[in-house]
Amino acid sequence: MLMAVRLRGMDAEETLSLSRAMAESGRELRWPEAWRGAVVDKHSTGGVGDKVSIALAPALAACGCKMRAILDRVGCCIVGQSAELVPADRVLYGLRDVTATIDSVPLITASILSKKAAERISALVLDVKFGSAALCPTLESARGLAHSLVEVGEELGIRTAAVLSRMDEPLGRCVGAALEVLEALQCMDGRGPKELRELVTLLGGLLLWQCGMAATPEGGGERLGRALDDGSALSTFEAMLEAQGVPPTTARALCAGTPQQRRRVLGGATTVEELRAPHDGAVLGVAALPLAQTLNAMGAGRTRTGERIDPTVGAEVLVEAGQRLREGEGGGRSRFRCRCRSRCRILVPVPEAHPSAGPGATSLCCIPVTVPVPVLVPVPMPYPGASPRAASQCRSRCHILVPHPGAGPSTASRYHTPEPHPGAGPSTASRYRIPEPHPGDSPSTGSGPGPDAVSWCQSQSRIPVPVPVPHPGAASR
Repeated sequence: MLMAVRLRGMDAEETLSLSRAMAESGRELRWPEAWRGAVVDKHSTGGVGDKVSIALAPALAACGCKMRAILDRVGCCIVGQSAELVPADRVLYGLRDVTATIDSVPLITASILSKKAAERISALVLDVKFGSAALCPTLESARGLAHSLVEVGEELGIRTAAVLSRMDEPLGRCVGAALEVLEALQCMDGRGPKELRELVTLLGGLLLWQCGMAATPEGGGERLGRALDDGSALSTFEAMLEAQGVPPTTARALCAGTPQQRRRVLGGATTVEELRAPHDGAVLGVAALPLAQTLNAMGAGRTRTGERIDPTVGAEVLVEAGQRLREGEGGGRSRFRCRCRSRCRILVPVPEAHPSAGPGATSLCCIPVTVPVPVLVPVPMPYPGASPRAASQCRSRCHILVPHPGAGPSTASRYHTPEPHPGAGPSTASRYRIPEPHPGDSPSTGSGPGPDAVSWCQSQSRIPVPVPVPHPGAASR
């Protein structure tokens, strides 16, 4: 059924019927009569550094809205989906993940709106993102999804509006759980990145207007901005934390403390590295997707359900597009905990210093990924014997993301390296399964098949990778 929907689509009536059936599969929420018209919600299709809800919910509650308001004295809460709310969505989402139907617009629409219908909200604003790091890669695809969501949402009796926002660069300057909370607190202090405040006030202004609490969306945005500036949003956030079980002293330190006190509450990374400009130049942009992929490999995200997230892992972007940098100036900062998860003993010859390790230094082998943008690569420690023939031994407990030397500067492959790495230099022996003559063969061993030849690395993932240099074991066999 899911693949049929993916291939043939659904019209608005069919999507509406699916949304209603999914909403009725579990418990539906009920609200006091006095809250009629004031219960609102916001949904984002997802992005990098998207911490809008943390600041938006208390700001709306300070203005009189009830945002998922299960707490009368607070007016807002930030919660996850329970097993009782729309259980059909959990089942279908799990199936979509394994049937390659995640990007189906009717299924996305039904998944989002079935939960909103079960919440019995009065108004909904949707932040539909488009770009290289978004669910919708183009403006046209985002507009199609937004149209479907608004049309079906209105048919469900929810006043629905959508905003299209770009997601090619991270939202704000911080990515990673703890850092994003700190940046949202700055927003509720009346400070923080301009683009974050603009999106919070835009979405909040629309909801206040939809609820009749503002004459225009612009007026609603101004009212919400005042709640951010006068401290009422931050006070509401503190009350929300206490109502949801956070100790009062902790909530107070987080909301009224200094930046250092806030960091102590949220926890800090064991290692902080700053990336500096290798030469004079200008910043063309900060690509959100490879940054997110790098942080995910370092522990900031999860690749499967139930996997633990390390909230202290993150990155701070210290530059913006168009900014000029001189050699040695800082452009970014990464925070992480050194961790290794491999079960093999690895002997890795290190032919040259790692680009992130500083002059004359190399690293052991905790290299998460190589990306074509200025993102820090963690270097656990400089190798004391760094030289062209230096070698390190690492008893690692993980699959190490190792950029293959023949794959180009923007490529990385994930594979076990149980023996010396094939790119460690011509004097290094490694075992390759070479199914055909290597392009570096001498004439006496037979002419090679050309520059596009590949060899199979002896690894569990068996990834074919180009080998552009003569392999020391490339014999006629």
